[in-house]
Amino acid sequence: MEVTVHIDRNVADAPDDESFRMWVMSALSGDHSDRPIDGNTELSIQLVSSDKMTEFNSRYRHKHTDTNVLSFPVDTDLQKRTGLLGDLILCDEVINREALDQAKPREHHWAHITIHGVLHLLGYDHIDEADAEVMEALEIEKLDGLAIPNPYNA
Repeated sequence: MEVTVHIDRNVADAPDDESFRMWVMSALSGDHSDRPIDGNTELSIQLVSSDKMTEFNSRYRHKHTDTNVLSFPVDTDLQKRTGLLGDLILCDEVINREALDQAKPREHHWAHITIHGVLHLLGYDHIDEADAEVMEALEIEKLDGLAIPNPYNA
């Protein structure tokens, strides 16, 4: 599988491109039977400020605050035809603040939020408890493969 990750850096306080590629590859690895990944796969990551994230969150989710990640998956048929998964928007200010507040290594939290976003692009969600358990288990598994501890342990 060949994966192309386009990274648009509108902010500077974020990990390097290779880290993002490694985290994306981790999220895409394994069995995603609902949305199998084969051949060429492509996604974009846009890194934005808190103000810009608040604009996106207001426009697309009608929530007037910033957030750590927004995921915009493409239609499943388009993904199958083109390999395009969609777009992630990540907010450096929120992710870095959360890492500090939660006393987690910054890189670990960035990895978690990136993997979380990619799983959303693959169709995973956490709206109800059963789906949340599936998604969290996948996140824990993917992070463990990167030697990053379970982010849900306090």
